[in-house]
Amino acid sequence: MVELQRRLGQLLLAYLGAPDGTYDTGVRNAVARYQRGHGITSDPSGVYGAATREDLESRTHAP
Repeated sequence: MVELQRRLGQLLLAYLGAPDGTYDTGVRNAVARYQRGHGITSDPSGVYGAATREDLESRTHAP
């Protein structure tokens, strides 16, 4: 989860919280915003599934 939080943090306003490894409401909301912004519909909103992960990893660098 820390990697997810750091990758989201690389994107302007996607996630502003501390990378603590907790999949809380802030992370869920950031994932949902990311999905809406990038047209990802194959994963449920706010769920960090395979399609969301693949897309996020293609747009960010490994933390």
